[in-house]
Amino acid sequence: MGASLSNLTENGSADGRPGLGDIPESCVACVFMYLTPPEICNLARLNRAFRGAASSDAVWESKLPCNYHQLLDLLPRQNYEGLCKKDIFALLARSVPFDDGNKALWLDRISGRICMSISSKAMSITGMEDRRHWNWFPTQESRFHVVAYCQQVWWFELSGTVKFPFPPDIYTLTFRVHLGKIFKRLGRRACNFEHTHGWDLGPVRFELSTSDGQYAVSECFLDDIGQDDANGNIKRGSWIEYKVGEFIVSSSDPVTEVRFSMKQIDCTHSKGGLCVDSVSITPSDLKVHTSKGV
Repeated sequence: MGASLSNLTENGSADGRPGLGDIPESCVACVFMYLTPPEICNLARLNRAFRGAASSDAVWESKLPCNYHQLLDLLPRQNYEGLCKKDIFALLARSVPFDDGNKALWLDRISGRICMSISSKAMSITGMEDRRHWNWFPTQESRFHVVAYCQQVWWFELSGTVKFPFPPDIYTLTFRVHLGKIFKRLGRRACNFEHTHGWDLGPVRFELSTSDGQYAVSECFLDDIGQDDANGNIKRGSWIEYKVGEFIVSSSDPVTEVRFSMKQIDCTHSKGGLCVDSVSITPSDLKVHTSKGV
């Protein structure tokens, strides 16, 4: 069986029949246009023709977004100058920081579509200047290695904006938050809920709007104790992505501006004990979001 498979991958076989190695490289490249990058890389190990086709610029350009040149502009020129399209894809599939490292984008390794994450550092946070209410603390659980921690406030509001040439697609925007403060105890992850209160008394309002007039809003209780008890306390102590809504990009030109916010401004009660990590923007059908709310 092993010998037969080996023969198929070479030029011809012992009995004179054609093998995979006899397929012209150009034909293999045409087939690769319909495969995902991981599939192409796996098939490249079969033989020389497949390996050559798997390095074709035409193949890898078809996997890159139509405006990938604009993504490269975020990097120093020496990082990508002279690279083939396969290496450019690999470069962009890693996290590409921009805006002083407070935002990052990357290509999904399967589909080649753009994903983005925006740190809470890039957001406007009401009361952040008062360390009695808000502070920053480092954690390896964030892509940006730091999160905003709300200790206690009456007026809770975060907002931000991003202006970027998103390729045509349907995108979902989510907030990534965590009830309780994360810390290490004897090398193990633990959470402190000492300051966690008020999130079960009123819903948080999430909003997004775009420069072309699209708008979405959702509301959710961040600490629904009754629901958590029925579902095994899934909210406290876990990172949760709350879906705000979707927006559609039909063209990269003009550039799309997206505005987003998260607020709870009912001043009849205080709230606190909440970590805010980031906002994510991803193609809507790229994955199943572990979202709560909408």
